[in-house]
Amino acid sequence: MTDNVQFRTTRKDGNKGLQGSIRLPGDKSISHRSIMLGSLAEGVTTVSGFLNGEDCLATLNAFRSMGVDIVENDDTHLTIKGVGLQGLKAPKADLDMGNSGTSMRLMTGLMSGQKFDVSLVGDASLSTRPMRRVTTPLTSMGADISSEDDGTPPLKIKGGATLKGIHYDMPVASAQVKSSVLLAGLYANGETSVTEPAPTRDHTERMLRGFGYKVQTDGNKMSLQGGGTLTATEINVPADISSAAFFLVGASIAEGSDLTLEHVGVNPTRTGVIDILNLMGADITLLNEREEGGEPVADIRVRSASLKGINIPEALVPLAIDEFPALFVAATFAEGTMVLTGAEELRVKESDRIQVMADGLQACGVDAKPTSDGIVIQGKGAKAGVMSGGEINSHGDHRIAMSFVMAGLLADATITINDCANVNTSFPNFVEMATSVGVGVEVVAD
Repeated sequence: MTDNVQFRTTRKDGNKGLQGSIRLPGDKSISHRSIMLGSLAEGVTTVSGFLNGEDCLATLNAFRSMGVDIVENDDTHLTIKGVGLQGLKAPKADLDMGNSGTSMRLMTGLMSGQKFDVSLVGDASLSTRPMRRVTTPLTSMGADISSEDDGTPPLKIKGGATLKGIHYDMPVASAQVKSSVLLAGLYANGETSVTEPAPTRDHTERMLRGFGYKVQTDGNKMSLQGGGTLTATEINVPADISSAAFFLVGASIAEGSDLTLEHVGVNPTRTGVIDILNLMGADITLLNEREEGGEPVADIRVRSASLKGINIPEALVPLAIDEFPALFVAATFAEGTMVLTGAEELRVKESDRIQVMADGLQACGVDAKPTSDGIVIQGKGAKAGVMSGGEINSHGDHRIAMSFVMAGLLADATITINDCANVNTSFPNFVEMATSVGVGVEVVAD
């Protein structure tokens, strides 16, 4: 894709909502971690369902540049020949994390324990994102990390540091920070533990156990001992619930919808979007629930429903942090007011998602008022006149772009969404899959 990609929504005559059954791309969080831990394991790890998007490929290419043999059997199947925790080699160039905050923050933890120097860089968007939240605890473990004066990338990490285990009370709930500290703990002397103020996604802990590494969980405290060994395994990556969120919202608001999303990860630390939609009155059913590779999986059936605005419980905010742009669209077509608080984290994602979504909704005639830690949206139901067409600047944020595509299902006129190239970071073939189930959208590229 070129840098100036536009999405344009279209209303279909005789629209019957979203219909069919699809399997969405693999979970991005799990795909990242499969590369990282598979590379550091003893033996050969196989991965199926890998998300072949730009973010995860940044992680893959980083480990290749450090001497790991990773074979792409096809777009979604990998074979990783692990080198062990001490087997990485110094890269010949900076490690480019692209647009991926997950890659940057988790890799900072892992690279803190290496014998060689490394520099982590990213694209223009990633280079503005705060990294002190990981560099502060890592420095207290003994890591030698330097950044820009404001704490943003590039991050330069000096090798050969002796890390010591710490106990870290996280000031803000963040799976990326938790994971970064625990991954550094693999290389630290003694025990490393993290206490989180609210539950966050636990893919790192689950996958470490899948690779045979003991991680203890005691309430909101996770701990591990340094100096262990990761043992190669098989990983089947479920479909990403963050990608499913757009279709859950689209099928909920578009009359006549009956859509099934296959093999979706329903880890309880990630299902806040389902919980919130259900509180709003959605018709969502989990089918064929099972566990694969330590991760709970289900097929999700969603049918259209009349949604209502709610005050979103703050306990659910960390469990749906990436899905709020889509939920803001659901709120627009719900009856009544949706109030979100406690979501400051949204302001430091790929974009300031509170402000960018508010700007976009306002441009389409929606009553959306941003606050310091959330938003208030006055919903008017799923009917004509709720949202006009308009032109949206996604600010290169894939989740903003995909959310407004779903808004186009009920908008009175075309929504033109600018700067959509980064959709490829998390959801390759989004437009093709969306149109296959009845979403009206086309790609326009200069």
